[in-house]
Amino acid sequence: MEEDGPWAGLNSFLRAIFPQIATEVPQIIQHHAYELAMVLPELRATIEVQNPTLTDLSSDTERTRNWPADRAYRIVHGLIDLIDTWAELNNGIRLVIACDDFHHAGALVRLFFVELLRRRGKQHAMTLIVATDAPQSIDIQQQFATEAIAHIIRADLPADESVTPDPIEMQQAAEALMSEVGNDAIKLEMYVPRIIRYWLASNTPEKALPYQVEALSIYNTRGMYADAVVYGEAAMEQTKQHHPDDIHKIFHISIKLCTSYFGLRHSHKAFPLINEALERSTAPGYKVPFTYYMAMLYARYLPERDLTKAEEYLDMGLTAIEQTDLPAHEKFFQTAFNRNGLALLRHFQQRYDEAIGLCKTCIEKLDRHLSPDEHKLHRSVLLYNIAQVYVAMEHYDEAITYYTSAMEMDPNYSEYYNERGNIYLTREQYDLAVADYTTAIALSPPYAEVWTNIGQCYRLMGQLQDAVAAYSMALDLEPQQSLALFGRAEAWEALQQEDAARNDYDTLLTIDPTHVQALTRKAIYAYEDGNLSMALQTLNAALEHHTDVTELYWNRATVFKDLGRFAEAARDITSYLDSSLDADDRAEAEAKLAFLEAQTTSRMELHA
Repeated sequence: MEEDGPWAGLNSFLRAIFPQIATEVPQIIQHHAYELAMVLPELRATIEVQNPTLTDLSSDTERTRNWPADRAYRIVHGLIDLIDTWAELNNGIRLVIACDDFHHAGALVRLFFVELLRRRGKQHAMTLIVATDAPQSIDIQQQFATEAIAHIIRADLPADESVTPDPIEMQQAAEALMSEVGNDAIKLEMYVPRIIRYWLASNTPEKALPYQVEALSIYNTRGMYADAVVYGEAAMEQTKQHHPDDIHKIFHISIKLCTSYFGLRHSHKAFPLINEALERSTAPGYKVPFTYYMAMLYARYLPERDLTKAEEYLDMGLTAIEQTDLPAHEKFFQTAFNRNGLALLRHFQQRYDEAIGLCKTCIEKLDRHLSPDEHKLHRSVLLYNIAQVYVAMEHYDEAITYYTSAMEMDPNYSEYYNERGNIYLTREQYDLAVADYTTAIALSPPYAEVWTNIGQCYRLMGQLQDAVAAYSMALDLEPQQSLALFGRAEAWEALQQEDAARNDYDTLLTIDPTHVQALTRKAIYAYEDGNLSMALQTLNAALEHHTDVTELYWNRATVFKDLGRFAEAARDITSYLDSSLDADDRAEAEAKLAFLEAQTTSRMELHA
């Protein structure tokens, strides 16, 4: 990772096979252009990354939204799909991949090889050879699925000789690489980790600082927050050591680090950093971002929300904006950004009309005081936020209107289509939902949520084979998804594939042992098999956690009755009746109770 950055190892693997893929199956390159360009930046000069979003296109000063942390994981899975398609179209090519020093690989690279083996290792008879040192071997072994590990070989090999690089040579290497990079942003992204390494090994390690800051910025923008933090924390340490009084440098790094900490939900690291920045802030301009960050900590990221504190910090930020000497148009934007934060608080407080009013006012002011091409990303976010509030209010017509407006401004943002599709699904407008989900899938590397959603839609439409395929794709990406497992089990049942349904219910119960619907289905299957003891055991487990689910009492009463335990059956029917005052089958339940009570009385007379 020190030499080639967060994608070290994976980038060399892809560079080795890319020419072959491009020659043999060029038709799949464009579909995975986004993922390839993220790992191999040099490809941006030769392949077109289609469907960029406003998040991708906005300048640093206008990028007010960052990628969710799972965006980087999507890149990993998109690349696995690339390898999978290549292998399929290349008549089942077999891959033997050797990874040396696996313990030095970045988190995303380790994830790639772990997931590649889990998802496609068996299908394509892949062999992965992982070499690591002894202290990390157990931890790395545990990252792989047990069934994926064929052999473990422990060898007591001599360690590589430790060679201390010559500081003068490292300085010369850094200077030569800097000269090659020049002002080329693509080359900078490719070589910035190496430049940092060379300077750190030279006699002037402080010269690595501007490149550490560049790495922080690049990986933060890409949504690779764990890697951004590595470079950002090192940059902060260097800055405090060599430039302890340079508030501007410290604050610049702090802002980027905060974004990464938020992406990782590391509030315990963000809080002291923001607190220190606020204590050292003298000029109002420095207070503006950090009061906002502190407000978001209290509103979203700390273990316990404190919306009162959050609002206090937003108001402090608003005062600071007025005290700055920013140009008028920038003050309008900063004010709108701050009040959007207040709208979020009002949303959390369920003061929905106020939240919507704040966002609409922000849009009106930005439209009035900014040119149409300024801060398009934030304007689209304001529209999106209004849509989310309308969803919370269940005002779906208005929500669709604002989602559509946001999409007109940012037409390639996958999540917008996924969320509007959810509204159509709720309204049983299934064709429209499928259209939106399909677009969401096309606009992004794969993510499980949208595949689960389209699976739900297909199942409700009665397109059961399509539903199974969609759920299976979601589970291929994230095997621990309860909703996808339950949905696929229901689809299997409707297709009369009982064994497959039972397997999914059983798998679901290993993930969520208290899942009430899965427990109910397991109990019914046991009852149908004549295994009354298993049916009773399963229903008992369900009722330990779900005493409010009335049908469980009815089902257990049926089992008790068949076991001849009439008093317990009568007790459960009584519980059912007490909880189901308006049940359609109340007369049937009362008749059943009368029968059970009669049987109990008869038994008592016989015992007497």
